[in-house]
Amino acid sequence: MDTRARIAWNLRQLRSSAGVTQENLAVDAGVDRTVVSDLERGRHNASIDLLDRLADALKVDITALFPVPDPADPKPEPLKPGRKSNK
Repeated sequence: MDTRARIAWNLRQLRSSAGVTQENLAVDAGVDRTVVSDLERGRHNASIDLLDRLADALKVDITALFPVPDPADPKPEPLKPGRKSNK
């Protein structure tokens, strides 16, 4: 698994575990929602500054975006579609 795929996997896992939508994460990190979507699909080359803002928005250390996932771990589940409040 390359680094871009690891970041995609870990970002989606952290976001979905926290119950945060792509839209809310994007607002908190100061980026467009499509950037978060593209990152989670491994289609965006993120800067360190962007990764740092995303980690801050998720309240984790930036290193949480880099671990190699265990092959036995299930794929991160998507949240149900639709807008959600940031409660």
